[in-house]
Amino acid sequence: SKVIEYFQSIPGVPDIRDNYNPATWMLEVTSPSAEIELGVDFAEFYHNSVAYKNNEGLVQQLSTPPPGSKDLHFESRFSRSIWDQYKSCLWKQHLSYWRSPSYNLVRLIFAILSSLIFGLLFWKQGKRIENQQSLFTIFGSMFAAVIFLGINNCSNVLPYIATERTVVYRERFAGMYSSWAYCFAQVSVEFPYLFSVTLIFTVITYPMIGYYWSAYKVFWYFYAMFCTLLYFNYLGMMLVALTPNFQLAAIISSAFYSMFNLFSGFLIPQPHIPKWWLWLYYICPTSWTLHGLLSSQYGDIQQPINVFGESTTVASFVEDYFGFRHDQLGIVAFVLILFPLTFASLFAYFIQKLNFQRR
Repeated sequence: SKVIEYFQSIPGVPDIRDNYNPATWMLEVTSPSAEIELGVDFAEFYHNSVAYKNNEGLVQQLSTPPPGSKDLHFESRFSRSIWDQYKSCLWKQHLSYWRSPSYNLVRLIFAILSSLIFGLLFWKQGKRIENQQSLFTIFGSMFAAVIFLGINNCSNVLPYIATERTVVYRERFAGMYSSWAYCFAQVSVEFPYLFSVTLIFTVITYPMIGYYWSAYKVFWYFYAMFCTLLYFNYLGMMLVALTPNFQLAAIISSAFYSMFNLFSGFLIPQPHIPKWWLWLYYICPTSWTLHGLLSSQYGDIQQPINVFGESTTVASFVEDYFGFRHDQLGIVAFVLILFPLTFASLFAYFIQKLNFQRR
């Protein structure tokens, strides 16, 4: 009402009509055409008015702290503990994932279809080990599954995390939660979905391919694939956090795919890799996955086979030709879980330290 009274006090400004929108009326009476018609400079008129002087004095009064006052101080940056922030972010991510069938439902369907394809292509080949070619065929199925499912999961997570990162920038700036709380929630929410994908793959491919039935072997098969999907997904998250957009992250990820392919121990077995390139084999996560898969399934099989014209056992050939030792499964298990932990930690670190928002 004071604003209306002020404008109506200016000579020539028409009074506001009854039930008329005050905002619309003020825009009409202060338009450039109205200024020309009235011959009034509204900015100059306000600068010389009593209202301007009163407001300037009020601003000066409010901007000067009273004597003895202290600056505001909070014990922590956020009003809630890190655990409460984590729970809130986890619930938010849970709802977001549940409402994103284009991401989660598609990868579950993809896992079912690809598992059926692998099962049909290598139907009952798991125990038909007669020579080196039989073992190469089985090893090829493991290699193809690791690369196929891994790259699909890594590629699909890139645009999703890129979209989420934009929201994180806004909500982090508003002081809603810390970067660490979001990152740990984002990492955690992937667990049930990747667990489901791994379970689908194991339940379908293990009996169809016809591996040796043993709770020990089934566990290792599941564990190796689960860790594989974890580190592929967390690698994608890390690359998004490290780059300004998911297109660049996709380009960089292709370099990782090439390394994971070449130094996995399938195309070039570990004993045949030159010594000056051997370090790449050991830092390549897929080499540890294939080590765990092949040695857990065949590293203890003493069945005699004919290899390159000589008689040996399956276990001996796996160790001599591929360099996969059954007694190193404990080390393999540790390294396999170390890769997703490393990628997840780097994802959290880069989200906190890097900001690609342009504003």
